[in-house]
Amino acid sequence: MSELKSHAVTGSDHLGVHSVDHFAFSVPDIEAARDFYTAFGLDVRDLGDGRLGLYTFGADHRWGVVSQGGERKKLAYVSFGAYEADIDRFRRHFADLGLKTEAPPEGVDSNSLWIRDPDGLALEIRAGEKVTPDAKSHYEMRPTPGGVAAAIKRGEIAPVKPRRLAHIALFSPDVAAGVDFFTRTLGLRLSDQSPGIVAFMHGPHGSDHHLVALAKSDGSGLHHLSWDVSSIEEVGLGAMQMSARGYSKSWGLGRHVLGSNYFQYIRDPWGSYSEFSFDIDYIPKEHAWEANDHLPDDAMFLWGPNPPEDFITNFETAA
Repeated sequence: MSELKSHAVTGSDHLGVHSVDHFAFSVPDIEAARDFYTAFGLDVRDLGDGRLGLYTFGADHRWGVVSQGGERKKLAYVSFGAYEADIDRFRRHFADLGLKTEAPPEGVDSNSLWIRDPDGLALEIRAGEKVTPDAKSHYEMRPTPGGVAAAIKRGEIAPVKPRRLAHIALFSPDVAAGVDFFTRTLGLRLSDQSPGIVAFMHGPHGSDHHLVALAKSDGSGLHHLSWDVSSIEEVGLGAMQMSARGYSKSWGLGRHVLGSNYFQYIRDPWGSYSEFSFDIDYIPKEHAWEANDHLPDDAMFLWGPNPPEDFITNFETAA
């Protein structure tokens, strides 16, 4: 019997990854990546060998690794965090499923577990700190009393700096197969979906509405990285911050139906997006969230401007 099925589906006994630990991809121009993610408000650090590390300010957790690569952006792997005590359980679980582990990608120093998803994307399962929140972030928004000016002056605007990675959205040629793999193999749970088009999955140990989203495409790849900010005002200010740096191709301001978060997507130089996200739904580990099927209209947004025509184009595979 597999490890996933031999334990309760709620609580700490459930075998499942707890976080998206980090991601890695290559780009044609590493300096363009430095400029984009610095403008976005991330702490961009040199890792050596021409690689960049993506951090949030005030924290030491590395969310991403960017390296110099070929003619287009290419997602290299996604790393998931798990509790140290669960690593051997995952090893046995993969063996029960007949899933072979493999060596890490070339140039990656890791002694963790490595597997491939149905689309061939390398996935790491590593022992690490839970970097998803353990409760929904508390936001207190009080009305301004009469006789007081609420808005600050433009000259007093502080740079928007995301607090953490919220989720990662991947392209997949078969969304249903991807959902089956991530739930059966890594212990994620389906939150909501528009069948065959897009699916959202959360972690069993308490996480936002989705750690991972899958969007229908002709191949694998990265659609967007979502970064948590502290207010809807920061979502808007983030868009202005990026536009001032020349990154004006975007989608927003809007609000999603599935996940409920307010959003502004900023297109990067390679056709994928980074999202300023605020106030996403939270699913506690004790909560039995009811996954539902939704119409395609609800898979996109509740309100906001229409998305760009090529918003769901996978530029990693586009001719």
